[in-house]
Parts: sequence; structure tokens; C-alpha cells
Amino acid sequence: MTNYDLIATSAMGLEALVAKEVRALGYDCEVENGRISYKGDALAIARSNLWLRTADRIKIKIGEFKATTFDELFEKTKSLPWENFLSEDAEFPVTGKSVKSKLYSVSDCQAIVKKAVVERLRTHYKKTGWLEENGPFYKIEVALHKDVALLTIDASGSGLHKRGYRAGQGEAPLKETLAAALVMLTNWSPEKPFVDPFCGSGTIPIEAALIGQNIAPGFNREFISESWSWVPEQVWDEARTETEDLANYDQQLDITGSDIDHRMVKIAQENAFEAGFGDLISFKQMQVKDFTTTKEYGVIACNPPYGERLGEKDAVQKMYEDMGKALSSLDTWSIYVLTSNEDFEKFFGKQATKKRKLFNGFIKTDYYQYWGKRPQKIK
Repeated sequence: MTNYDLIATSAMGLEALVAKEVRALGYDCEVENGRISYKGDALAIARSNLWLRTADRIKIKIGEFKATTFDELFEKTKSLPWENFLSEDAEFPVTGKSVKSKLYSVSDCQAIVKKAVVERLRTHYKKTGWLEENGPFYKIEVALHKDVALLTIDASGSGLHKRGYRAGQGEAPLKETLAAALVMLTNWSPEKPFVDPFCGSGTIPIEAALIGQNIAPGFNREFISESWSWVPEQVWDEARTETEDLANYDQQLDITGSDIDHRMVKIAQENAFEAGFGDLISFKQMQVKDFTTTKEYGVIACNPPYGERLGEKDAVQKMYEDMGKALSSLDTWSIYVLTSNEDFEKFFGKQATKKRKLFNGFIKTDYYQYWGKRPQKIK
């Protein structure tokens, strides 16, 4: 089996979580800003796409080199073994980005990489005219950072956050990858109650259910690399069989989502149904100040409004205060809140046990963590 250089890309702040997931799949990895690098065969490509909950996408690294001139970019790109990946009829658009590099014109870099790959393939396949480009799709990216060019092929297609269950969404939906991270950063385990009192379109409760039953997040979608001849169909069959074998559909779950907006509750119910959790997750319309429970040792994880829009600030501060009062008696529950509001602890009325910096899209946020009492061990 050929081993490839693989990269799982990650949102800032989630690199350690992605690396933990990659290692759990059995691959050693190295962590850098926004990317986790590891080696793996064709099966690793399929398994990574199916299983990684917090990664943005899987890429195959074709080469990395210093390039300060267009000639250098062309020659070094041309010297890479593109024929090992791209068939004679491959369709291969080139995307690009450049940060702090002498070659700052992205469109020129894209054109040069495209030309170099065409030259390499023409020579290998002994073609004189145009390449047809009517076969399998390969998205090549040239990413320049401080004069180092990284050339990759995207093995995911749509971003890994697109699980395939989102029938509808609200105005500012939380990415599924971040929602999964919020659940994984808690102390929740499937036998405990789980509540999201600001569930919106239901993303956090649905991701909790996927985690709780060990269902691969990519089980219900397709990937661009499924059309490549060198990732054979039987590899995908093997990877998908593994997801079925490891799923624990009998695991009982106690997951609830609530929201002040009845339209969002309806969307959340539809999304849960699409994900296969129509009967497993309870959704209801409710304000956070009305939340009560007699259950113990549960977990609350949520992404409430941040109050960043004009005119919302006072209402959001009041909501944080109400939330603090409603949840203050839940001393056995652990509470996790994602917000960009730097005064959250003041309004909530309690200092967090721990804070973790995360990005919700381009918004810098903190994940405030309040750890509840642990159950007493029976001697």
C-alpha cells in the first residue's frame, strides 16, 4: 500500500483536538498552526474523511518548497510526480493563496502551477494537444507562506462540516465541526443528561448524539476522492463497514435542546430527523430563565447570542444574568458557554473554572467552563 502525506486542516484553536482524533484513528501526527500532518494509505484518506469530527478538510500534500520567482515555482511544480495522482483525463482547477511572500499575485501563481502540471502530464501521457479534462475532479491548491509553496490536492470536496443533515438553519449557524468540538471539550459521557438551552437549529445536540452513539460524522455524505481510481471502491467499502461496525445505535441518550424562537425549534427537529435522531433528541420552546431540572451530574453546553449587534447589548446582558440565576443551584452540573462577550462572567455572576480561546468563524470567543461536583464514589 502506498503511503501519502496527509494534512487535516483545522480552525484556529482546534488543532490539538484534531490531532487527538487523528491519533485515535491510529496515525502519528505533527501539529502546526491550522494543520495536522500525518502519513497514511488510501484507507487512511477514507477513514479520515469519515471520522474526523473537528477537522475542516483532508488534503494530500504533493510537495513543499521555497519559491521566490515564477520560474522557480514553475520548475519545482513540474518536477513533482503529478501522474501518480492525476489521470490523463483529470479535471484539475488550481486555487491559491499567498501570505508574506514575494510571489503575492495569487492569479499568476495559479496560472503557473496549472501550466507546470499540464506540462508534466503531457510529457508523461505523451500528449501533444490539449488535455481533455473531462474525467475525475481534483482540486489543486498552491499556498504560499513566507516564500514557501505548499501544493496539495483536496480529498474532501465540500468542507467536512457539511454532514448532510442540515435541512434548515438560522441567521448565524454554528459550524458542525465547532459544535462537535464544544461537546468534545466538555466532561460529558453518553450516560449523562445533556442540555443546550440556546439550541438554534440544533447543531450542538445533534453533534452530541453522533458522539454519544459513536456515529462517524461523514457516514451520510460523499467525498471528492471517491471518484479517484487510486482510492479503490473496496477501500471506501471497508471504511464505511467500519463506521457501521463501530456505531452504537443502542446507546440510550438523554439530550435536550431548547430555544426562545419556536421557528428555530421546528428547524432543529427537522435537522435531528434528517440526522436519524428524530426520536432521540427532545426539543422545546423555552427561555433560559425558565430552565429547571431535578436530574444530576448533567452537562449544559451552549452558544448563546453574543450581543455584538447594535441595540442587542442590554438584552443579552440581562439574558446572561437570568441564565446565571436559573443555573446557580445546579451544583452537580457542568456548564460550558461560548461567547465573545468579555464581561460574561460578571453578568453570569460566577468566575469560570477554566477558559479556552476559540474562533467562531472570524469572531474571537472564549469557552467558559464551570465544572460541577463529581459523584461520590461508593466504597
